[in-house]
Order: sequence, then structure tokens, then C-alpha cells
Amino acid sequence: MVELIRRVIPRDIVGDDGEKLQKMDALVHIFYEIAGVSGAFTTGLGLIPLLGNNYSFIITPILFTAAAIIWFFISSLGLAKTNNLNDENIRIDKNFESNYFKSILNGFIVFIQSFFIGAKIIFTHRKFVWLWSCYALTLYAHRYLENGIAPQIAKRYLEQSEWSQVIVGASNFGELLGAVFIFIFGNFIKTPLPWSRLDAFILLLVWYIPYYYPPINNVKYAWIIAATYIPIGFGSAADDIGLNSFIQSSLSGLESKHKNISALGAVASFLYSSYIIIYAILNPLLGLYIDNIYNSTRSVQSAFVNTVAIQMTVISTIVLISTLIPKGSMVCNPVLLHDEELDSTMDNVQSSDKLSHKKNDSEQNIQGNPRNETDSQLVKYF
Repeated sequence: MVELIRRVIPRDIVGDDGEKLQKMDALVHIFYEIAGVSGAFTTGLGLIPLLGNNYSFIITPILFTAAAIIWFFISSLGLAKTNNLNDENIRIDKNFESNYFKSILNGFIVFIQSFFIGAKIIFTHRKFVWLWSCYALTLYAHRYLENGIAPQIAKRYLEQSEWSQVIVGASNFGELLGAVFIFIFGNFIKTPLPWSRLDAFILLLVWYIPYYYPPINNVKYAWIIAATYIPIGFGSAADDIGLNSFIQSSLSGLESKHKNISALGAVASFLYSSYIIIYAILNPLLGLYIDNIYNSTRSVQSAFVNTVAIQMTVISTIVLISTLIPKGSMVCNPVLLHDEELDSTMDNVQSSDKLSHKKNDSEQNIQGNPRNETDSQLVKYF
């Protein structure tokens, strides 16, 4: 839920201007990765050696409680404001008001509708069809390298499972560097295509993993492996921020006819759900495959050839081919993606004349009619 929220809310804060959205997404990602880096290194180098693998989780409810208290005080001080909704938006269906299970069912139905509307938007527009592979597959690849391969390297190569957090922390540090880079220099790149291509090429760095034989119980080699994850994290963050800002700004020309579903929410739901489905299926299956190879050969190198090197090469190839689909993409730094006109090919979605016109109108509305003082300050900043 948090992942989806941070992919949808920025447009409500700064509008659909691509450059402002990119800076906003980068800033959110910076704070996100500061927490990720500090959490990974604190866990791997402090909590697990001190408390063990199980008791180290004690920090989780403590931090969640602290976050809830902070948010409670922010809300109490009036720093978090909600828009005044009209009677139509706040009207509650009486059939669901008193029945919890029907409300749950209704929410599930809305989610399914959102998923399929998002899929229809993605797969019926040339401008968006490439996003599925560039978004869902690359996100899966990076999460698999962090959560699936890093623990295997720490356990099978180094025989110290807690050192996986050193590798994950380095990957998060790379994402932090990527977010800072996008925040400062991102406006020179007009579309996310160069970032997706860079991310695809960087994924090929993992070819060294199956052929690397570090000595066990030596933390120095954990840091060496972690250093190779920094550029991987850099490419992941740059690609993620570029894609998010592109999606947020481009979908202003499509508005769902369904009263409970927005085009942006539907697309974000479909893409992120696709990543979750892929990861939920492949990660345990590949984990079983690695364990079987290790149990039979007492080595994971041969398994890593298939699960790391070949798999990442296939994903990289698919992503690179996908970046050639949009109009005007046959250059290193395309600039025409935002000017492409969308056809009204969906029953559930309306399109505007051109995204660029909608973009200008939205920017004027934001500057002329800010929703509140906080939003106005954010728009001026970004």
C-alpha cells in the first residue's frame, strides 16, 4: 500500500508537470533510501550480531509505533490537510454501510476493476505498452537480486547470513545516489527511456556472481560484493523515478469513467501488482531450484548461472527491445513521448486532445487555484 501511495500522491501535490514530478519523486525516493540504507546496515552490522536473527525484528514494531505517533501529532497540528469533498463524493452506499463483509467484497471488486482498467490502458496504447516490461520486470529483477540472491551469497558463499544486509544496504545506497542524481540532473533527460536502457545494461554486471569464489567468513568480501550492487541500485532508482514521473504526467489525458477508479491509480495498481505476482511465483520456485542444486552438488555456482546471469540477461534484452516501441524512441534521448496523441480506444477511459494541452491547463490551475497553503508552497518549490 505504501509503495502504491508514493507512486500516486505526488501528482496530487505538484500537478502533472513532468519536471516537477521528477523532482518530487526523486525527493521522496531520497528519504525512502536514507531509511533503507540506515535500516539495512543497522540490522546487518548491529542488531543481528547482537540479538540474533529472530530477536532483531524487535525494532520493527518500535519504529512503526514511533511513526504512528509522529503522524498523529502531524495530523493534530493541522499540517496534514484533506480536501473538502462534495456530497456526491462522500455519499456512502447504505447497502454496504452496515455490512462489513459486503464492504470488503466491494473493495475487492473495485480492485479487480482497477487492475483490468490499468491493463487495458497499458496494452491498448503504443505510448504505454512498453511500460509493463520496463517497470514490472526491472522492479522484479532488482528485488530478486536483493531479497533472493543476496541472502544466498551471504549464506552459501560467505557462510554468514547476516552479511546479506551489507549487500542490501549497498544496493540501497546506490539507489540513494541515483535519486540524488535524478534530483539534480534529471531535467536534462526528457523521457525515462534512457534510464530504462541504462538499467538494463547495468543488470548485466551480475554475470560475475556465478564465477566468483570468495573465501568464507571474511567480511571484506561481503563489502566487495556489496560494492558491485551500488551501480545496480543506482540504475534501479533512476529508472524507477523516471518511469513514475512519466506515468504520473502522461495519464492526465486519460480519466476513468468509473467513479471509484482513476487512470493513474489503475495503471499503478496493474504495474505494481504485476511485479508482485511475478515475484511471488518465481522467487520461491527459483529458491527451491537453488537449494536442490546445492543439496546435490554442495555448490550454488551452477544454479546462479541460470537464476542470476541468464535470467537477468533475458530481462535486460526484453527491456532494451521494449524501449524501441514508443514513437520517437530511436534516439539516445527522445523528446517526443509527451506530445503523442492518445486515441480513445477504451470503454472505461476518456482521452483528451493532447497531453501537452492538458499539461499546460493543469499547471495553470495549480498556480492559479492552489488547494491549500501547503500545496502552494510545494508547487513553488518544485
